[in-house]
Amino acid sequence: MSEDPSTTGPPTAQLDKKKSIILGIIGLAFIVLIFWKVIPQIGSYADALNALQSMGPMSMILIVVSVLIYLVFYGFPFMAAAPGLKYWRSEQVNQAAFAISNGVPGGGAVGLAVQYGMLTSFGITATASTAAITAVGLWSSFVTLGFPILGVGALVLAGQNGGSYVLTALIGLGVLVAVIVIFVMVMRSESLATKVGKIGNSVIKPFAGRIKALQGLDLVAPVTKFRSSMYELLKRRWLAITIAQVAVSVAQFLILYFALRGVEGWDTAGTSILVAFAAFGISQLGMMIPITPGGLGTVDAAMIALMTKFGVATGAATAADLVWRAASFVPQILIGIIALLLWYRKAGERFATTKVEPTPGSPIEST
Repeated sequence: MSEDPSTTGPPTAQLDKKKSIILGIIGLAFIVLIFWKVIPQIGSYADALNALQSMGPMSMILIVVSVLIYLVFYGFPFMAAAPGLKYWRSEQVNQAAFAISNGVPGGGAVGLAVQYGMLTSFGITATASTAAITAVGLWSSFVTLGFPILGVGALVLAGQNGGSYVLTALIGLGVLVAVIVIFVMVMRSESLATKVGKIGNSVIKPFAGRIKALQGLDLVAPVTKFRSSMYELLKRRWLAITIAQVAVSVAQFLILYFALRGVEGWDTAGTSILVAFAAFGISQLGMMIPITPGGLGTVDAAMIALMTKFGVATGAATAADLVWRAASFVPQILIGIIALLLWYRKAGERFATTKVEPTPGSPIEST
């Protein structure tokens, strides 16, 4: 028996237009500042242009192929998290949300609402849609936290001095393990979920008197409700969701690696794949800075700085990053717009006439 989407609120945060505009302006200002002032201090646009001009046709083909693989893999996470959802519809959901979240200032909450609207219009129940969006968002965050740790490991395997990054990796590993342990405890049983909620109450209690939003907050109910909505999905699909999310990140790394080797020239020894992955993995920490959409600018500055520190020429590092950013961003924005238009053509009227009421709390935004 299918659910009526109108009876179950979509997983969207309440939109504050003024706040969204302000945050969007701040994010745009940071992007301009980073690409205008910060990156020229660690890379060279002129050298990057020269490096790009020397890139051969074979390198271009490899980059195009890696981009296509990345775009194909991007369609699997929702297919894994929403049983019964066909591949193309999964691709539409993820790409449309990417275009909105990364192309519209403050578009994160809108992206979540669009994901919900698309999934329900495709016949996925309201409860299953909420669970799928939450699972994809959570697993994306898990992978983002895990890749810097793998990056430091790759650096050590490559024979580089990873000492200055080991502490960061250990802190990241500790955070990731703690998050996973808490998550597993919540999923394991309702009694453990209740205990986690009570522990959370104890943690926030000292701050409740100073922070108005925490006053009267009881975490037991939302934690147990989260478990009940997610348990069956994750019990059956956690491995598929994990593989899908890791595949997306690995494919994105391949774009960077082929771009880097292309500007360096395949006839030279060039940068090893381990060193390139180390720069890619560690730079993902920039994704955790919620200033710019998709880590635009923050990840780029970190990646260029890391590559140059690991021995890559500044021009090659800058060129590789710019190719990686353009190749992994622009096609998705375009495909997302097309996917959104195609969906509106078939289901837009239903979505527009369905009254959407925001619900307390929202899942982690998908990347």
